Amino acid sequence: PWRPVPVALVFLPPLAVAPAATLPAGSLLWQIALFFTKAGAFVFGSGLAIVPFLYGGVVKEYGWLNDREFLDAVAVAMITPGPVVITVGFIGYLVAGRSGDVLAGVSGASVAALATFLPCWLFTVIPAPYFKKYGKRPGIVAFVDGVTAAAVGAIAGACVVLGRRTLFADGWMPDPIKVAILLVTIGLLYRFKKLPEPVLVLAAALAGLLLAPAAGG
Repeated sequence: PWRPVPVALVFLPPLAVAPAATLPAGSLLWQIALFFTKAGAFVFGSGLAIVPFLYGGVVKEYGWLNDREFLDAVAVAMITPGPVVITVGFIGYLVAGRSGDVLAGVSGASVAALATFLPCWLFTVIPAPYFKKYGKRPGIVAFVDGVTAAAVGAIAGACVVLGRRTLFADGWMPDPIKVAILLVTIGLLYRFKKLPEPVLVLAAALAGLLLAPAAGG
């Protein structure tokens, strides 16, 4: 059971040090690396659980993106293959490539993705053999249950953040078309349990595109 740890430790120092070593302290890429490392290290749950944390930092704290750009980044992640958390790559691209520099955008996407997934990889590879051995202990079970409960709250928070910024774009006055799309989506999910998420998102996007002219959008 001890072998995975030494093997992991052989590769971890280069992976952990290389990105930071090539980034000037205080630079935008450095800030991106630090922020997304915190996101990967301290947010538990599914991809959506990270959304409130990202919103608080990217939009509110640093002002890298506005509400519309942030929602677009999440939407892109929803309709592309892979977990929703890949939105960090798109956000990194938007933040670093704001001037239109594609290379800077790719660098930002790479740094954001590596910084987010590296802590997850560390927390998975290093404790894995020990968790397999001690995972049934009451203290460990209680810890995992607590983390799971927190993740549920984080996912609910993501729904609040996305819903507030999407359905109530102008103060607290709801957009009737967006509310209608929301209700239809909920109905479809309730009726068809295995409806593919990308299909649903693309259908909603098409509905919004077709209905926007009627609403004067």
